[in-house]
Amino acid sequence: MTRREWLACALGAGPIALAKPPRLTPAIDTHIHLFDTRRAQGVPWPPKDDRVLYRPALPPRYRKLTAGLGVVGAIEVECSPRFEDNQWVLDIAAQDSIVVGTVGNLDPGQADFAKRLEQLHRNPLFRGIRYGNLWGRSLADGFSKPEVISNLKFLANTGLAMDTANPDPPLLAAVVRLTDQVPSLRVVIDHLPQLEPPQDMSARTALQASLLELGKRPQVYVKMSEVLHPVGGRVHYDLDFYRSRLDEIWDIFGPDRLIYGSDWPNSDHSAPLRQELRVVRDYVHSKGAPVTEKFFWKNSIIAYRWIKRAASQPASTAP
Repeated sequence: MTRREWLACALGAGPIALAKPPRLTPAIDTHIHLFDTRRAQGVPWPPKDDRVLYRPALPPRYRKLTAGLGVVGAIEVECSPRFEDNQWVLDIAAQDSIVVGTVGNLDPGQADFAKRLEQLHRNPLFRGIRYGNLWGRSLADGFSKPEVISNLKFLANTGLAMDTANPDPPLLAAVVRLTDQVPSLRVVIDHLPQLEPPQDMSARTALQASLLELGKRPQVYVKMSEVLHPVGGRVHYDLDFYRSRLDEIWDIFGPDRLIYGSDWPNSDHSAPLRQELRVVRDYVHSKGAPVTEKFFWKNSIIAYRWIKRAASQPASTAP
């Protein structure tokens, strides 16, 4: 009891009710990267000259960084094109229950895609692959190869998801075509808030048409990742600067299809994770508690079917 409370009791006023801080909605961060720059074989990313990122990014560091922020789990998204690094991440994830799933890096243009996918899928933490504008690959160009569509149909049949990588107008148009041909595939579009609309009006109209079409497709999810990002060479830290863009995405995809992702540690280029999460929480909390729960964890269960590994993590109810 503080001195102030003791005096109040002595004067007959009774103890002063102290306001409790609001309970944080549990959050599943659906986009983090794990790597160890100390590995003998090095890492393909980040580069050695990146003074912000080039140091180990491992679960204990992430757990310490998010302590007290309500983050109870994370999904790792692979940041290496080397097939063997998928297993390295799975081995690292097995050591810390804060990792509830991993999204691997596997090229559906490879002849042995199905065999490699089955090998990784034996591990219940493996939740899907990432394919898009990364490592010299292109989802838009992939449609010229029949084996890509065949392999993505195989991916859909496993019940795993596909993350895109680094959206631009051609990629989003390709997602429309992909979900036409493989409608059972769950697709998660990453980093959409950082995609600035093109200046050319015809290109802007085409982009809007792709987004509106994807908004009609219940198997397509969007990560609110990279909310804080450079615009005109400067990062703004106030919600109002980004609000109109977030409103546009929210209006198209709605409360059942949006999920949280930090993009840590890549997000450190723009802001500390704590600051980025605060901006996102301020935006989502205004929409009410049920919507906040959907955004921060319930929708991610449906998108990824991740594995509950700790008591602090919400129970999965996904099919």
